[in-house]
Amino acid sequence: MKDTKLFNHELAIKAEKLGSLPDEWLELIYQEKWFKMFVPVELGGLAYSFPEALQIEERLARLDGSLGWTITLCAGAGWFVGFMNEQLRNSVFPASNLCLAGSGFVGGKADFVNGEYEISGSWTYASGALHATNFTANCEILENGKPLMDEEGNPLVKAFLLEKNEVEILDGWNYMGMIATGSHAFKAEKIKVPAYRAFEIKPDKTTLKDSIYKFPFLQFAEATLAVNVLGVSQHLIDLIEESFWKRHYYRKYDQKHLSYFQKILEKKKKKLDKFRNEFYEEVDKSWDELGIHGKISKKNLKSLSKSARKLSHKCREYHAVLYPFSGLEAAKTHTELNRVWRDFNTVSQHALLIFPF
Repeated sequence: MKDTKLFNHELAIKAEKLGSLPDEWLELIYQEKWFKMFVPVELGGLAYSFPEALQIEERLARLDGSLGWTITLCAGAGWFVGFMNEQLRNSVFPASNLCLAGSGFVGGKADFVNGEYEISGSWTYASGALHATNFTANCEILENGKPLMDEEGNPLVKAFLLEKNEVEILDGWNYMGMIATGSHAFKAEKIKVPAYRAFEIKPDKTTLKDSIYKFPFLQFAEATLAVNVLGVSQHLIDLIEESFWKRHYYRKYDQKHLSYFQKILEKKKKKLDKFRNEFYEEVDKSWDELGIHGKISKKNLKSLSKSARKLSHKCREYHAVLYPFSGLEAAKTHTELNRVWRDFNTVSQHALLIFPF
């Protein structure tokens, strides 16, 4: 990974003050095409396999939580290219500064009238909103004011690609951590959208044949979020260890205390590596099965989900044990340790990863 020196504490502080990724980071992101991890090469993307992308996202999150999360969520929105029609793909995705932000929340209604949609609604948690070129938004579908139902009798939902000038960003990200993700809400009021900007994120609705677009969305989301929790967790463990040894320099812990800390630290690191390896084994197994058979069995999908959730759970568990060894350095709001601790205790709260089963 190139130019990792750019991802330092000073620029991370700048990012928090901005509430979004700084230009120095964005310039490299555009250069490396990280927002286009899942976009076809012919549209200026990287066309990464799922295992490749996850390892990149883990490393980015280890460098900085907001950096990794924003790239992960915006690249994930870019994955929707595989469900859009050719006209939409070709008109939007070649842009070198492309960045899609969006929300999984069904926060709008789209009324189909005279061949186009009229959309109104509001959506939450759009990471990367401040530098996004486009937004994805889920809406319940109406036709001439009447709700439409899907085959199972539920409200029909479609996603839409909206342009930045069609939405209003709402300052709604007021949390202690992951500040630079700029995960704000956004809204739209009675905007007219052509029908070709609607798409459905379902396995049978893919418009590109590549395997990545056949990966089920739930497990796609769980795995990409889990590697972010893991990356931030690894960063935090490194900083806790560093802080402990700095304290030892001044306090001179006796050998009994040093041995106790070293034993616990090594044990937790070894266990975390174990769960990390098991997670990536499940990822590889699912990806290989998808490539061979064109789909992933329910058994392997369940195993992948469980592995992602268990990995996240273990990260939280181990930090509860290690955190006290960091000392008051962790409570100083201007330190890197405090920032990464705030990021970890924000990112690890994602609803998809709360339970270990």
